[in-house]
Formats: sequence, structure tokens, C-alpha cells
Amino acid sequence: MSNLKSIASQASFKTTAVRSSDDFMHAAADVNALFDSGDIAWVMTSTALVLLMIPGVGFFYSGLARRKSALSLILLSIMASAVVSIQWFLWGYSLVFSRSGGKFIGNFSNFGFLHVLAEPSIASPRVPDLLFAVYQGMFSAITVAIAVGAVAERGRILPAIVFMIAWTTIIYDPIAYWTWNPSGWMFQMGALDFAGGTPVHISAGCAALAYSIMLGKRLGDSHHEINHPPHNVTHIVTGTIFLWVGWFGFNAGSANAANMRAVMAVVVTNLSACVGGVTWCLLDYRFERKWSTVGFCSGIVAGLVAITPGSGYVPAWSAIIFGAVGAAGANYATKLKFIINVDDALDIFAEHAVGGLIGNILTGFFATDYIPQLDGISVVPGGWLNHNWVQLGYQLADSIAGGTYSFFGTCIILFLMNLTPGLSLRVSEEVEISGLDDDEIGESTYDYIELSHDILKALTLNSHNVQSNNHDQRLSTHEQPDDEEEKDLSKTTNDDNNV
Repeated sequence: MSNLKSIASQASFKTTAVRSSDDFMHAAADVNALFDSGDIAWVMTSTALVLLMIPGVGFFYSGLARRKSALSLILLSIMASAVVSIQWFLWGYSLVFSRSGGKFIGNFSNFGFLHVLAEPSIASPRVPDLLFAVYQGMFSAITVAIAVGAVAERGRILPAIVFMIAWTTIIYDPIAYWTWNPSGWMFQMGALDFAGGTPVHISAGCAALAYSIMLGKRLGDSHHEINHPPHNVTHIVTGTIFLWVGWFGFNAGSANAANMRAVMAVVVTNLSACVGGVTWCLLDYRFERKWSTVGFCSGIVAGLVAITPGSGYVPAWSAIIFGAVGAAGANYATKLKFIINVDDALDIFAEHAVGGLIGNILTGFFATDYIPQLDGISVVPGGWLNHNWVQLGYQLADSIAGGTYSFFGTCIILFLMNLTPGLSLRVSEEVEISGLDDDEIGESTYDYIELSHDILKALTLNSHNVQSNNHDQRLSTHEQPDDEEEKDLSKTTNDDNNV
């Protein structure tokens, strides 16, 4: 590793010191020789796949919400990609993956991707640091996109955008550092998290729960189990497809190489998703006697969430357990919001926090020592299957620390934001009734909603005109007797004069 860094530094120096096109081509060739083109191609592909997940989250959330606020959720998801990518370029990557930090957070040595070019990445010597930085930036963006779904139907957009920057810096970056940076305390402790059970799913789920609490319930909601039905199931299916496809880059791409470990991650990811979808669908059928499309899609996501931390550590057969237990646990966890009386409109806490916790725990049971060795580099003691009994304790400590920090940290961030002029979290009652799309965006998901607004305005104007005409008629009718009286009085006066 150190030799590769030395070679990369020399190559980088040559690149900046060239004096002719031949020298430049020679230096570039030296840099490219450091890395594996197949691994680079796979990580680049995985980066695009993870980016595809972000609009997938938006479509999934949009379908679950009511139509009057559906577009706002799509906007916030893709807005997260833009806002967080800027933060990640400036200081986020440096805070998470700088090589000279302490046990809890990195530093600004790589601010603005400084010195991030031809160095071997912190995760793999065969992938350049620059590509690894962009790939990990997608993880940061998808995490925020998951969390901000909590604003559904009642949260203002401007504070949500400010929240993206603050939350990524204060919450996500430290947790990701603990988990994935070799200097992080979770990493050094021995917690196993291949693709983001704690930094992505538990942290996002707990943040969404905190956001829901700070916002309060939607108008008309109560303690009783009254759920607004999804307004567009097709959006949910579309979002699920995007997520399912993108998750192959999310999990298998975390191998940072095109190797057999990545192949195994693809296998367990797909199998867990399939089992999760069927499990949730069967659980819903048991109560409703309906084959729920929404339930099937929710189960797929729950299975994908559960397998995320263990996808690079567990054998293929265990994915059946991950999918079944993850989907069942998340399904029953959707009832928690009624018990604790919190309006988690999109069940983000149940799907992601509970699903991520289940995945972390099952990784402690089913992690093996031979699956990580498929990449030819990694050495892991495994979990209970290898009689490494303490691993479960590490997994629990990892989960509790990440979830607790995310929940309480998010509450503090939102509390302070709500006190700041111009950053009040919630819209007014009038806006909530009319919908966030019309008031906050001025656009809508469907043309017929715009048409209905025009018709409503026309009817209102017509009603006003009718009322005005009726008022004028009443005035005219009221004045008519006065004219007749004047005529009668004039006639009487003339008669008197004649007499």
C-alpha cells in the first residue's frame, strides 16, 4: 500500500511537471498503470447505479403520499443529490475519509478534493481516490434523500434544504467515519458493515423519526390507525424498480472491485429482496385477503435494507433469513408509530431503522470468514458461524451508537432551526390543506390538477359575478317603488295646483 502511494505521488508530480505532450502522455500512462481498469469500470458503473436510487426514493415516496404534495417529495430527493454532492466535494469527503483524523471525525486535509486524484483510495489500492470519492458521495446523497421524506405533506422546502447541509455535516459524516474509516472507533472495534446498515439506514430512519416528531402530525391525523391510501401505486412500483436495480451498485459496488466478493453481494442482494417482497405480501394477505402491490414493494425494500450490512460477509443461503426476518420485522414495526403516537407518514423508521438494525444483528450471526476472502485481500473473523461470539455485541454497539447519535442530534438541529427566523419547519394550515406542490413549488404532478385549479378559480369568479348581479338587481328592485312614489307625489301636486 505504501509503495503504491509513493508511485502515485511520483506520477502526480510528473503530471504537473511535464513540458511537452509526450511527457504528459508518459506521466498519464504511469498513473493509469497503478490501477485496474476492470475495477475502475465497475465502480464507475456502481456510482451511476447508486445515483439511480435517488429518484427511485422520490418516486416511492411520491406514490405513498397524497397527490397534492407528491411533487415536493420527488423534488426533495433529487435536490438532495445536488446539495449533498456540493457539500461532499467541499468538506464532506475530507471529514469522512481523510487519512489523518482521530477516532471520531476526520479533518479538512482534502477540502475541495485537495490531493484527491491519483492516490490509491482508502478502500482499494486498485481504484483511484477520485473515483472512490465520487462513489461515496452517492451514499451520502441517498442517505439524506431517505431521511427528508419525513417532511411529507407538512414540511417547508427551504428548511429541508438547509437541513440537508447541516445533517450531512453533523450527523452522517461522523457516523460514516466511525464505520468505514480505518481510524474510526467502530471500525477499530471490529463492527462489520459492508454497505451502510448504520451510516445509511439506521441513521436515516432515526433522523426521519426525529423530523416527524419535531414537525408534529398532519392535519386530521389522530392516534387511531387512519392511513391515507397511496395516491399512485404505479409510482411506488417504478421507484421500487429503480431501487432494486440501483442496489446492486450499492452493495456489490462496495467491494470496490470486480471480483467474486462483488458477485456474492449481487446474489445475496437479489435473493433477500425477493424473499422480503413475498414475505411482506403474505403477511398483508393474512389480514386483508388482498395481494397488495404496495406491500410487495415495501417488502422488497425491507429485504434490501436488511441485507445491506452483511452483503459482503454472509453466504447465499442466509439471504433467505435476512429477507424474511427483515421484511417481517419492518412490517410489524409499521405499527410502532401508532403506539408512540408519531406521524411517520411514509414508515421510514420502520423500513430503514428497524430493517437496518435487523440486518446488523443478523450479520453478527451469519458473517463468515471465507466470504470476505473472495476478494483476495480481506481477513475477517466472521460471526457466530465461526464461533466469534463477541461479534454480535459489536454489531449491537454499532447500531445503538449510530441510531442514538442520529436521533438526538437531528432533534437538536431541527430545534435550533425552528427558532431561526425564516426557517420554521412547518407550513401553515392553509398551505397544508391546499398542498405543498401548489404553494411551495407552484407546479403539480398531474395536468388535471392544474386544470381543476383553473376550473375552481373560474367557478369562484362566476359565483362572485352572480352574487354581484343579484345584489344590483336587489338594489334596482328596491329603488323602483321610490320612483313610483315620486311620480304619484308629482301627480298629486299637479292636481292640487289645478284645483
